[in-house]
Amino acid sequence: MSSIGELTFFLGLQVQQKKDGIFISQDKYVAEILKKFRFIKVKTTSTPMKTQPLLKDEDGEEVDVHMYRSMIGSLMYLTSSRHDIMFVVCACARYQVNPKVSHLYAMKRIFRYLKGQLKLGLWYKKDSPFDLVAYTDSDYAGASLDRKSTIGDLLTKAFDFWSTVKAKTINGEEQLHALVDGKKIIITESSVRRDLQLPDEEVSKSKDME
Repeated sequence: MSSIGELTFFLGLQVQQKKDGIFISQDKYVAEILKKFRFIKVKTTSTPMKTQPLLKDEDGEEVDVHMYRSMIGSLMYLTSSRHDIMFVVCACARYQVNPKVSHLYAMKRIFRYLKGQLKLGLWYKKDSPFDLVAYTDSDYAGASLDRKSTIGDLLTKAFDFWSTVKAKTINGEEQLHALVDGKKIIITESSVRRDLQLPDEEVSKSKDME
């Protein structure tokens, strides 16, 4: 196997290897999507979203669903190195079936924020310990539409692993609909028991009764 030199670019991620650490960013990709959606000459904003929650806005004017989904997809790919926009991108993604003008305004604010914060990324210090640190927070029944709970987790230090979870009950079974590193997964109690090789709950109850 021949060496092709020091890694500087991988799957859209820019990698800068320095003496004191590694910096991973996607500022070239940010510049590309700003140009693609015509946000080169816009007024910037210091935050990616407003403090008011996004609503369904049933009476609002509809917008081009294909353009909206294209913008969502472009931003989803960016969240691998830009965790600062993860929450608002996921919030906007909930309305991609029937987006309205208010949702598009929220989306445009993300791009305006990116225009002013082009070169943010992930910094891994060389002398950082190889420890896994977890952060979590939850918003109990905070969804304005269905009063569902939202849970967020971040595992960091050696690597970054971000997820957001929304709790739902379907056919009497509690489910966690999660977005993990940009991919949607559904977690149920039965799937957790299967993966951990735990006995079935009904079997355990019957054994306890014997």
